[in-house]
Amino acid sequence: MTEPATAESAPAALREMRWWDIDPVLRMERELFPEDAWSRGMFWSELAHARGPGATRRYLVAEEDGHVVGYAGLVTSGEQADVQTIAVARDHWGTGLGARLLTELLRAATDFECTEVLLECRVDNTRAQRLYERFGFEPIGFRRGYYQPGNVDALVMRLTDPSTSVPGTERGTENHG
Repeated sequence: MTEPATAESAPAALREMRWWDIDPVLRMERELFPEDAWSRGMFWSELAHARGPGATRRYLVAEEDGHVVGYAGLVTSGEQADVQTIAVARDHWGTGLGARLLTELLRAATDFECTEVLLECRVDNTRAQRLYERFGFEPIGFRRGYYQPGNVDALVMRLTDPSTSVPGTERGTENHG
């Protein structure tokens, strides 16, 4: 079992998710979301749209000491982006890793020239809701029975102009981070 991250340990490195990350990501996915975990095929499909000139996705992993300890993904269509997933290993909760992953997704949304970002969050996941609210997401509705097979409702949240929620991503400026 991995020791919890501490202030003295180096933060997890964020990088592009690649096909060889799917197995460790699936292990985390099944541990964190046992009722509604994504399948291997879903991740392969998302990654197939994440590279090249026509890319419409951005998927990241957080890696520490050679182990995946978090991951996140975003899909875009026109001027709208959707946060597809954000997950952080339980022993890294409270370290700011979720905020770092969300920051990178919002940077990607800005790079894709999106003017709004949407997401669905389980209504019982108040920890995630607080994170999203800190970044300026606002609740706009519900999707009844969205998470299956548990039949759990989703809270739909929206952020208008992601470029204003992340330092260094204002439109028309360069980001050398």
